[in-house]
Amino acid sequence: MATTTIVNERSLNEECGIFGVWDNPEAAELTFYGLHALQHRGQEGAGIVSKKADGRLWQERGLGLLSEVFADPRRMMNLVGDSAIGHVRYATAGSNGIENIQPFMVNFSDMQIALAHNGNITNAKTLRQELEDEGAIFQSSSDTEILLHLIRRSKALTFDEKLREALLKLRGGFAFLLLTPNAMYAALDPHGFRPFVIGQLPDDGAYVVASETAALASVNAEFVQDVQPGELIRFDNTGMHVSKYTEHTTLNIDAMEYIYFARPDSNIYGVNVHKARKRMGKATAIEHPVAADMVVGVPNSSLSAAMGYAEQAHLPNEMGLVKNQYIARSFIEPTQEKRERAVRMKLSAVPAIVSGQRVILVDDSIVRGTTSKYIIKMLRDAGASEVHVRIASPEFKYPSFYGVDMQTTDELMAAHHSKAEMCAIIGADSLEFLSVDGLIDSIDLPYSGPGNGLTTAYFDGHYPSPVYDYQASLAKLAEAGVVTFDPEP
Repeated sequence: MATTTIVNERSLNEECGIFGVWDNPEAAELTFYGLHALQHRGQEGAGIVSKKADGRLWQERGLGLLSEVFADPRRMMNLVGDSAIGHVRYATAGSNGIENIQPFMVNFSDMQIALAHNGNITNAKTLRQELEDEGAIFQSSSDTEILLHLIRRSKALTFDEKLREALLKLRGGFAFLLLTPNAMYAALDPHGFRPFVIGQLPDDGAYVVASETAALASVNAEFVQDVQPGELIRFDNTGMHVSKYTEHTTLNIDAMEYIYFARPDSNIYGVNVHKARKRMGKATAIEHPVAADMVVGVPNSSLSAAMGYAEQAHLPNEMGLVKNQYIARSFIEPTQEKRERAVRMKLSAVPAIVSGQRVILVDDSIVRGTTSKYIIKMLRDAGASEVHVRIASPEFKYPSFYGVDMQTTDELMAAHHSKAEMCAIIGADSLEFLSVDGLIDSIDLPYSGPGNGLTTAYFDGHYPSPVYDYQASLAKLAEAGVVTFDPEP
């Protein structure tokens, strides 16, 4: 029997979204709304942990979309208190069982701790083995649980010191939210791979922490600041306290946040995502013009780039594809017929728009190529005379290890085929990609430190830090100089 696999329509997924509130009587409800704004970052599971008036923590979590997990109103009724943290999950490390749904909560003899994590710990396998050899018993297969064991095994005197010591042992991309009876903590990895922001409610001054600024806006919180690489921020009854657990930091925000993952209304380190995508589209049009009648963007994350391309090319930007907004996930069996049917459930071509027209199809990326192939076929079936594909990002050639579910090159089309071969496989009249330099210039990150402030490893093979437990998988490429690793900062 064929195994059913849960994937999204784009075959590229981000790991998680996290949200927390400190010192507001409706903390859990606000966390629910904040997570709803982050649902695009994870659709396999959701959870919320609240802190009651007496300091005790209470957990509610489950598999599925946020609305499914909290469909029973009693779950939200249980989440009383003035502080809460929440999580929406897409699995890149660990299976999709209930035991891996966050926030994790542990009951130690002297305190409770809840933990939510966005990212991927690249030395998790090594650390887990060391901890198990010392007697640690893991309740999940998620790399997130490692931090809890490291905290508990620390010999430091205070919880803050234990947490700092534990964070220094982790490598990779991570944004953490922790909730204890006395405080809420936010911590970001030394490279700042994942976006992480702090806001404040205007009425009572309660602090809000989220994966994206769009989630702050959903609860009417005002942006305060981005969490910086290597920072550990404590929220308690005396306010917000910013410190660093390491001074060895650089900024290497994941370029895929601007290309695909983040909401267009979010700002990441001062750059609006919609504007960045629009500039990517313009740059793609400058680098790769083609004679055509219209521009059509692939809904939804490519619409901004399509606007930019059309503007630069002086062509109409038409709605040649329509997305069914009510399908959140696809249950796709690995057969061509059922994959194509799933794409048709999500997208429809509009014959009245594209028939007889030369179409420039703008998309944000090509990963496996199957979705592109089906969309092009849809447009041709709808009467398009030509379909020229323009990708508003570079070719995705190398795996990701910082929180995106592409940790091998097996499914990366560009890793195994030339551009001409890819064009023939997907059935386009032409295919072009934005250059790496064009991408960097389009994002235009206001950053004056070393490098350009971005991680573009998927496109150029330049990893801003070693990837430890995954290093062996790239050993031959590293020996050949195809991929490179920066030393620890």
